[in-house]
Amino acid sequence: MVFHQIEALAAVGVNEVVLAVSYQPQTMQDFLESEQQKLGIKITCSRETEPLGTAGPIKLAESLLNDGEPFFVLNSDIICDYPFQKMLDFHRKHGGMGTILVTQVEEPSKYGVVLFDKTGKIERFVEKPPKFVGNRINAGAYLFSPSILQKLVLRATSIEKEVFPELAAEGLLYAVELDSFWADIGQPKDYLTGMCLYLSNLRNKDPKSIQYGPDFIGNVLVDPSAKIGQNCRLGPDCVIGRDCVVEDGVRLIRTTLLPGTRVKSHSWISDSIIGWQCTIGEWVRIENNTVLGEDVSVSDEIYVNGASVLPHKNVTTDIPDPTILM
Repeated sequence: MVFHQIEALAAVGVNEVVLAVSYQPQTMQDFLESEQQKLGIKITCSRETEPLGTAGPIKLAESLLNDGEPFFVLNSDIICDYPFQKMLDFHRKHGGMGTILVTQVEEPSKYGVVLFDKTGKIERFVEKPPKFVGNRINAGAYLFSPSILQKLVLRATSIEKEVFPELAAEGLLYAVELDSFWADIGQPKDYLTGMCLYLSNLRNKDPKSIQYGPDFIGNVLVDPSAKIGQNCRLGPDCVIGRDCVVEDGVRLIRTTLLPGTRVKSHSWISDSIIGWQCTIGEWVRIENNTVLGEDVSVSDEIYVNGASVLPHKNVTTDIPDPTILM
């Protein structure tokens, strides 16, 4: 998820990315080490020793951000086509302190609505309005001028609830609209929704990247290193990662297999996320937003329904009801 954002940032000339992390920062740093060289971009971690909300981490990284150039701030759990160049052009044009990416939703009552005029200048925010006042919401991607750092404090603060209303009242905050798909993918079921939207967008932008053939239905993305057996039915909306092995007669629906996973013959997986280096036995059935952590093994002929299984576990008995396997 983070790499998609970093790749899009590099494409518009960003040369340094700061990851605000609190949990296992070295794991993230190690994972992205090779990507730095590939993209020609510097990636550093700014570690929070205590929770700082959504504004505090920006202040914490002030020494890395205060170089006179605008900087992006992104929620790492959003997915879209990242119109960073559009944001840059608009930000330079309006001359304000901040630019917020907004997106249109069908049910604005679930979100905080952003109200702005024809020029994009934000007038106010309305949190979960009971009556319709607008349908544009904060999409979780921002572009700031360095002067915003003067308005932030190094403590737990919410940029959305404490900083943005103040900037809007001063006429310093603008909105730019997203034209394509958007999803908040911080939860497993939302991740799968975002995966489907991404694949649909990918088919339109780069149809050659989608897999075609008698074994594939709809949008299916397969890494070139993956091995697919005979008589499989894969799709719609599946991602099969690097070095995965899918044996004969496997059925996958709306599922992602992360790198190094093996699914043995005649297993059936739907609406699930299968983690790195997992092994799924023969004639297994997995469904209903099941999430398997890294290096999980599922024995032959097991049924798993809506479970969250922590890493390095062996599943040897059926899990008929949604649960967390510690």
